[in-house]
Amino acid sequence: MNSSRNIKLIIQFDGTDYSGWLYQSGRKTLQGTVMQSIYMLTGNEVEVIGCSRTDKGVHAVGYVLNFIDNSNIPIEKYPIALNSFLPEDICVKSACEVPMDFHATYLTSKKTYRYYFYTAPSKVPMLNNRAWYIGNSCNYSCENLNTLNKNLSALCGKHDFSAFRAMGGMSKTTVRTIYDIYVACDDYYSTKMYCLEITGNGFLYNMVRIIAGTIADIMRGRIQVDSIDKILKSCDRNKAGQTAPAGGLYLWKVDYSSSQH
Repeated sequence: MNSSRNIKLIIQFDGTDYSGWLYQSGRKTLQGTVMQSIYMLTGNEVEVIGCSRTDKGVHAVGYVLNFIDNSNIPIEKYPIALNSFLPEDICVKSACEVPMDFHATYLTSKKTYRYYFYTAPSKVPMLNNRAWYIGNSCNYSCENLNTLNKNLSALCGKHDFSAFRAMGGMSKTTVRTIYDIYVACDDYYSTKMYCLEITGNGFLYNMVRIIAGTIADIMRGRIQVDSIDKILKSCDRNKAGQTAPAGGLYLWKVDYSSSQH
C-alpha cells in the first residue's frame, strides 16, 4: 500500500490559450489541464492547489502548486514523467516533497510579478501576447527611469491600493504591502523593452496590470510622473491609468517562509 505524500511543483506556462488558472467546467484552464495530466500519469484523481488565480492570458515562470500523491514515482523522476503528459505550453521545472500541512495558496509570504512592455517603430508580431506594444512616442533615458523609479517608491510599504484595483475584486481588504518596485530597460532586437518588477505580500484584482498601465501612461505623457503618490492616496481608480493587457504579465516567483517549504 502506497503512503500519501504532499508534492510541491514549480511550473512555468504560457497562459495565452487558457481561461486562467482556476478550473471552469467546459473551459480550458491551467488547473484542469494539470489535474488531467497527473491523472494520466498516476491513475489517481487529485486536487491541485495553486499559489495564485492567474487570469486569462497571464503567464508564469515560477508558479507553485501542491497536491497529495499516492503513487510510487520517485520524486526526482516526477518532472520528466509529468512533462511527458503535459502540453507544450506547460512545463514542470522542479518537484519536491513538503510537509503535509504545506498549502500553496495560504502560506505564501510574498510574490514577485514582472510586466513587459516595449516601444518600437512598429509592432513586433513575435511579441504578441508576450509583451505590450505601447507605440514609438516615448524613449525613456536612464535619467527618466531614475526619476520614474524614485516616484514609484511611493508605492512601497503598507497602503490602501484601491486606486489600483479593478471592479469585481473579491478581497475583503484593499490594504497590501509592497516590498520593492522598479522599472528597467534593455535593447531587445529593434525594440526598447521595459520591465516592471514588483514584489509584495499579495495583490488586488488586476493591481499589477493597472500599475503597469499607469507607468505606460506616464511614459507617454498622459499622466505626470510626480502624481503617483497622489493617485495612491486618492483611492480613486479613475485617477490611475488603463489596465494593461494580460499578455505582458508574468508571475515570476513565489516565496514561502523557511518553515513552510
